[in-house]
Amino acid sequence: MIRVLVVEDDPVAADAHRLYVDRVPGFEVAAVAHSRAQAARALERVPVDLLLLDLYLPDGHGLQLLRSLRAAGHSADVIAVTSARDLAVVREGVSLGVVQYVLKPFTFATLRDRLVRYAEFRAAAGEASGQDEVDRALGVLRAPQPAQLPKGLSGPTLEAVTRALRSAPDGVTAAAAGESLGISRITARRYLEHLVTAGRAVRSPQYGQIGRPELHYRWVAENR
Repeated sequence: MIRVLVVEDDPVAADAHRLYVDRVPGFEVAAVAHSRAQAARALERVPVDLLLLDLYLPDGHGLQLLRSLRAAGHSADVIAVTSARDLAVVREGVSLGVVQYVLKPFTFATLRDRLVRYAEFRAAAGEASGQDEVDRALGVLRAPQPAQLPKGLSGPTLEAVTRALRSAPDGVTAAAAGESLGISRITARRYLEHLVTAGRAVRSPQYGQIGRPELHYRWVAENR
């Protein structure tokens, strides 16, 4: 069993990440921390194989935490969960043991893909027969395939619907989202329902004066 420490300052996002990890066979959440200090204390109490690490913490950057852990002799691997796209930060993270980056926002399928590939890489043992075998082992870790969307959904449209939902703090209806994006209400609803299934949105009925209530969708957490 691969033991994971979830480090995320947003309580809602931390809970979602914990649920995601626990849904992947072979992984279990050993602890959850909402700050650099909490993470350091958790690592003193419980054995951890992998950190699911947010880089923006209230008491310091995630890479500062990682540098201090390496100096103290901690060898746990790290998957960075962040919106940071600075390649200098990525390079520094790789040098400190960050094995994967998952950009926010993401779905359960995306994180599951990274975790499964990490588990395959971790399970590799023995001596490589040659360069090809080394390349294959690294390829499992470094070249994940894009997570598959349900049939009929496209990545660009999902990104557009996600942006529209995240930019509406009070939420949207499928009709409103469709109108703003130039797609039908039915199409918008399919994408919004996919976000609900993925745990990135919630829906609730919105009652008007006449007719049946219309479903109202809201982004569950504003991940940075």
